[in-house]
This record gives sequence, structure tokens and C-alpha cells, in this order.
Amino acid sequence: MTIGPLMIDLAGTEITPKERDWLQHSAVGGVILFTRNLIDKSQFKDLIAEIHAIKSPRLLVAIDQEGGRVQRLRDGFTAFPAVRNLGHSFDQDAAKAVQLSHYFAQQLAFELRDIGIDLSFAPVLDIDYGLSTVIGDRAFHSDIDALSRLAISFQSGLRDGGMESVAKHFPGHGGVKADTHTEVSIDTRSEAEIWNADIIPFQRLIANQLAGVMSSHVIYEAVDSKPASLSPIWLQKVLRQQLSFQGVIFSDDLSMQGALSQGSIEQRLEQALEAGSDMLLICNRPQDVPAALDYLIDYNVPASQLRLARYHGRKAKALTEEAQQLLNTWINDLGKNESLSLNLEP
Repeated sequence: MTIGPLMIDLAGTEITPKERDWLQHSAVGGVILFTRNLIDKSQFKDLIAEIHAIKSPRLLVAIDQEGGRVQRLRDGFTAFPAVRNLGHSFDQDAAKAVQLSHYFAQQLAFELRDIGIDLSFAPVLDIDYGLSTVIGDRAFHSDIDALSRLAISFQSGLRDGGMESVAKHFPGHGGVKADTHTEVSIDTRSEAEIWNADIIPFQRLIANQLAGVMSSHVIYEAVDSKPASLSPIWLQKVLRQQLSFQGVIFSDDLSMQGALSQGSIEQRLEQALEAGSDMLLICNRPQDVPAALDYLIDYNVPASQLRLARYHGRKAKALTEEAQQLLNTWINDLGKNESLSLNLEP
């Protein structure tokens, strides 16, 4: 059996018989979990073990655990601040902030690996232009060099914590105001503007052996009329050929409005695969899953399966006592400082 190209979600805290049938399908290679799947840490760990036991090679288990607003697991886990706070710290002491970024990511990954999760969709490489509310403080910084240094250290920390990175949202979501979850979002900048800014952090992480990228549903109209996630120009010509990226390409959720506008689930899957995606996400639209399974029943790309195999989680290395103390002190100090909010909104 192979690692299929589809990643789906679960409705609740247990796997239903219908969901089990879906997970056993050859097209399904992964599961993305959300807060709704959690009762407590013990139950969540058992759920992940059950998912892993369904078939071999085992299903990849993913989650969005960035810190700040986007942190699915909180009770029993470190209350990580939004990574913008690393950017603020960088402005005060760059070397210390880079070190903290490593520790932040290592601890985050260590906690996820401890319960069996294989990957978190992080880090965010979008540049903060002060436009995008959906990105906002999820971005490390508005300065490309600061962002890149923090993100490279974050990538290294995830590796020490036992997992590979998924850099998002290629080629960059920070230049638009509209949220692709709910709107069709169009970036009107020139191709040169995007190349000279947004692509640079991706380029630098790729040079540091980046294992995965998540594509954006934004339409960059100077380059293509399709969203980047469905664009062979962005994913094959730019990412694979010009940037020499050899890792996994994850689509963003194909149920988001930025993708829904492009047609039926079969049409969206077809476009994403033709664009060059290795793994396709369908979240919060279980009604689309049966048609997706039928469409993908004979899909088999060995190169994608080899790339995806890198994402099975590895043994994690815990922080040293000194590193843990430094990280905890930084987080606690942020909580006491009104100007550096932990930003723990749902």
C-alpha cells in the first residue's frame, strides 16, 4: 500500500465507521486534526495511535500548531505566543531571538511528537505588510532578512523536535487584505515585486533543505489567472524549476473559498494535481470526500509517495534545562507585558 494524495479531517473525538472506511481508502494518505477532535491529552494520543494503526504505511497525522491565534492544542501544552513576538524580540536582540525561535519550534514539535503527531503546518513565511488580517501576527516580521533568519532557526528547531517544516503560504499571502477562507483574493503586484520580496524567504529555506511547502489560494494576476495552489506556473515553473524545490507540495484546504470558486471538487483536485501538488487537503466539507475518493482511486505517483515518506515523525530531542528555562522566561515575560500580547484568541 502507498501514501495516498488526500488529507482529510474527522468530525469528532472518535473515528466513525464511515470515516474509517475513508481512511482505509488507497487515496487517503493523511489526517488533519482540529480542536474539536480533542477531549484531553490522553484521549487525543489514543486517537492518533488508532489513526496510525489503520494501515501501512501509516497515515500522516497533521495539525496547525503555530502559536498565538493558530494553536489547536492548548490545555496540557505550552501556551506559545504568536511568532510576531519573536520578531519584536529580534528588534531588541537579534541573536537571542534567533536562538529563541529554535527553542520555540523544538518545544512545539517535541510536544506534538510526544502524542504521535507527524507534522505541523508551520512556519508562516508570509511578510507582514500590515494588510492581511488573516496573517497579521502569524508573520515573524515585515523585514525579509529578520523573517528569514527567524524562520531558518524555527525550521532547525522543528527538526530537533522530530519533524519537518511546511513553509506557507507560497508564494506569499501578506500582500493582500482579503482572506482566502471566505473570499476570492487577488494580489495585483507585479511579478518582479513578488520575486524581490515574498519569494526570498522561501528561497532561503529551500537552500536549507526545506522538506515541504503549502501553496496559497491567492490569485497573483500578473502571473496567472488561477490561484497559486492550482497554477502550474507557480508550482512547476517557479517552485520546482526556478527555485529547484524537491520537497512536498501541500495544497491549502481545497474547501476554502479561494479554491471553491474554481469549480467542483473533481475540477479542483484535477487542477491541483496538474499544477504539481503532492498532497491535497479537504477540510470541513465531508460531503466532498466520497467524490474525491472516487476521482483519486487510481492515482499513483511514486515520486510523491517518496517525498511524503519524509514526513513520518522521528524521535524528538527534548530541550536542555537551560534552553527550557530561557524559553519559559521569555514566554512568561511576554504575558506580563501588555505591548507584547500572547494573543491566545481561538
